[in-house]
Amino acid sequence: MFRVFPVLLIVVVIYNLVAVAHGLAGNDAMQTFLSREHQTFHMFSGDSWDFSLGDLVLTLGFICLFIEIVKATRTSRRALVNHGLSMLVFVITLIEFIVVKGFSTSVFFFILIMTAFDVVAGYTISVVSAEHDLGVGRAGTD
Repeated sequence: MFRVFPVLLIVVVIYNLVAVAHGLAGNDAMQTFLSREHQTFHMFSGDSWDFSLGDLVLTLGFICLFIEIVKATRTSRRALVNHGLSMLVFVITLIEFIVVKGFSTSVFFFILIMTAFDVVAGYTISVVSAEHDLGVGRAGTD
C-alpha cells in the first residue's frame, strides 16, 4: 500500500489544511503566515537563521520527494499505479496554484515544482530501471 501512495500528497494536504484553516485567505495573508518567524537559531558565525513554517513545509516536501525518487527505482505494477497517482497529485496541485485563492505563494510553487519533478523523474527512472532489468540495448555495447 505504501508503495502505491504518492508521498508528496502529504505535503499538499498539509498546505491545504493551513490554507483552509485561514479561510482561504489571499496571497498576502498566506505569504505572511508562512514566512513569519517561528524559530531563530543563532549560528557559530554570529548570524541568526530564521526558520519559518514555510521552510518546514518545504523541508518535509524534499524528504517526501526523496522517498518518491527511491520508490521510482522499482519496476512493478504498483510503481505504475504510483506514477499515475503522482500525475494526479501534480494536476491537482497545478489547478490549485492557478485557480484557488491563497495558493499562489512561493512555498506552494515549490511544492508544485516538486510534484512535477516527481512525475518526470519517476517515469524516467522507471524506464531506465526497466531497461536494465530487461537488458535492452546491451547487444552491441560493451
